Amino acid sequence: MAESQNIEWKESWRDDYLKWICGFANAQGGKIYIGVDDTGKVVGVRNGKRLLEDIPNKIQTNLGFLADVNLLSINGLDYIEIIVSPSSYPVSYKGEYHFRSGSTKQILRGVALTEFISSKTGIRWEDSVIEGVTVEDLDKESFDIFRREAIRSKRMTKDDLNMSNAELLDSLDLLKDGKLTRAAVLLFHRTPQKWMFGTYTKIGKFGKGSDLQYQDEVIGSLFIQAERVIELIYLKYLKAPVTYDNLTRVETYPFPKDAVREALYNALVHSRWSAGIPIQVRIEDDAMYISNECVFPSDWTMESLLQRHQSRPYNPKIARAFFRAGYIESWGRGIQKIFEVCNEYGTLQPEYVVHSEDIMIKLAAVSISKKQFSKLDSKDEDTALKVKIVEYLQNQPAATQMELQEAFNETRTHIQKNVKELVNEGKIERKGGKRFGYWEIKK
Repeated sequence: MAESQNIEWKESWRDDYLKWICGFANAQGGKIYIGVDDTGKVVGVRNGKRLLEDIPNKIQTNLGFLADVNLLSINGLDYIEIIVSPSSYPVSYKGEYHFRSGSTKQILRGVALTEFISSKTGIRWEDSVIEGVTVEDLDKESFDIFRREAIRSKRMTKDDLNMSNAELLDSLDLLKDGKLTRAAVLLFHRTPQKWMFGTYTKIGKFGKGSDLQYQDEVIGSLFIQAERVIELIYLKYLKAPVTYDNLTRVETYPFPKDAVREALYNALVHSRWSAGIPIQVRIEDDAMYISNECVFPSDWTMESLLQRHQSRPYNPKIARAFFRAGYIESWGRGIQKIFEVCNEYGTLQPEYVVHSEDIMIKLAAVSISKKQFSKLDSKDEDTALKVKIVEYLQNQPAATQMELQEAFNETRTHIQKNVKELVNEGKIERKGGKRFGYWEIKK
């Protein structure tokens, strides 16, 4: 018999050991032996028969459950065995919730206590009702995004979605007694921050060290954030060397978009929003960091996270809505997909850092050669100018060649040459006369 995570030795009984019994009940259960020293040697107890009656009564009175207490004997020495089964409900001792972790006992407080009670009672933070908010208060664009993406991903059909918003919320299990849950408001309200502080995403561009160059906050429903954050990162925060394949513009960004998107969606789904801390995206020249508050499953290690594992979303209702929209998988393959995308893109493998209450992924920038940044040769310069002309005429079809000359700071001869080539290539066509005519872009 050896002392371990589920076994504790005590030489004599003290009422303070009810805390250890409480800790075992709140964890995986265990056994306490009274009358055994620290080496595992039975030293015996006095009044064993009296303890056999007193200890069960004290457990029931102070902890509210029954434990199996046995009087054992070896070599003429009596000792007590207390067998504690894991409790299906939270157990407290004088208002304190003790928990057995490894070979030590902890007092659960704050976030840890909230999560523990939630796990025992089955009542999750996302399932709580927000009073005073109705379906009519929710955001039309967020519902439009969900319906569009659900159809595009083929997770739902048009017939599946032929229902009112209230019926859709009910089908996603986002209503409780007809009222909106926190998950419903987070997913579909334009400003969920009114009721849940910190439910947004921060983006920052950093130079060396703590040099914050500029930043943004993306506020809105989780579906709005899922769209806008990726859009903002790739339009404002990242630069890509440009090459041209005929008139097709080819951009090579430092970070693979599919990997960044998957990492962001994982953060939105798994974030412990009750902490009031937003998702944070830190962008540097050679790395991007995406972090969110989380509660790591107690039986998981870093190895568990990076290996194949079951899908165990922290916010199941939010995860279900994102799955229906086609944003995430339901098999716990998100991290595996990120690694595969980075490998195909030619970047280093992602790195995960897990702290007690948050998780962060580091994505390394792809190594881009100096040749990709070099000035385009004369042929590519003309191709680039043609692309600019086509883009300009799409927005200003009545533009004259003089306007094009001024817009791109080019000579009249150079503009005329490229416009003529575009016409000959069938890319553009002039409609009408010089004064009232316009340019038509051909597909």
